Amino acid sequence: MPEAASAPAVRAMIGDSEFDRDTALTRREPGVYDIDLSAGWTIISAVNGGYLLAVLGRALADALPHPDPFTISAHYLTASQPGPAVVRTDLVRTGRTLSTGQASLFQYDAEGNEVERIRVLASYGDLDSLPDDVRTSAKPPAIPPLEQCFGPQDGPSPVPGSSAITDRLFLKLDPSTLGWALGQPSGKGEMRAWFGLADGRDADPLSLLLAVDALPPTAFEIGLSGWVPTVELTVHVRCRPAPGPLRVSITTRNLAGGFLEEDAEVWDSADRLVAQSRQLARVRLG
Repeated sequence: MPEAASAPAVRAMIGDSEFDRDTALTRREPGVYDIDLSAGWTIISAVNGGYLLAVLGRALADALPHPDPFTISAHYLTASQPGPAVVRTDLVRTGRTLSTGQASLFQYDAEGNEVERIRVLASYGDLDSLPDDVRTSAKPPAIPPLEQCFGPQDGPSPVPGSSAITDRLFLKLDPSTLGWALGQPSGKGEMRAWFGLADGRDADPLSLLLAVDALPPTAFEIGLSGWVPTVELTVHVRCRPAPGPLRVSITTRNLAGGFLEEDAEVWDSADRLVAQSRQLARVRLG
């Protein structure tokens, strides 16, 4: 079990938190949803990809007969901006244990033309119906106790532009992955942190979609700076997380041709691997 970590003083409940309000959609008609994307989840000049994935994940949870995302893959086509958006969903297939659907998020350009921002394909099931049997060689990441880690408030932001998302998060980074913030990146392509929501809301399957994409990019610790836009992100949700802070570990092994991968693991307070992800991201070299 991880060492005890203090939680935020104010605790919101699942279903009644800033995250829930900002991912809530209004059903216009079956399969069509309206939402006003919140500026509170922006980084630099764009809306965070994990927040957007949670929005689409919530729409699919409403549209499909099963409640929980098991696997969800998103292609980020154009950068989303705060403001009105439309989500359209389609049921692809439904079975006894899994249902599959697709969803797209659209916004409008200056001329009033509809622009597709993200397209998702996902399979949903019921996490509470899964057997308890676990056979794994995976081990939780070795992260120092929370009081020995550092959050965005502990130093100046090295990223120009909006960092509004950091006010929504309870984030404490492993000091061994913070060389980039001191101008001394390790070159290892690793990022580890304690993670939660700033209002104390416990994690659920939808917030795990945010957790895998909420840490600073591993590109910073490789020695790069600036925006690292996601091209594709696939998340596997393995089980419903226990209450308490999460531990997130992200690694990059290969940067080539201006693209890198980020492999993430999310562990809960009961030492269970609750989510895994891989994303392909673009970096600006030079």
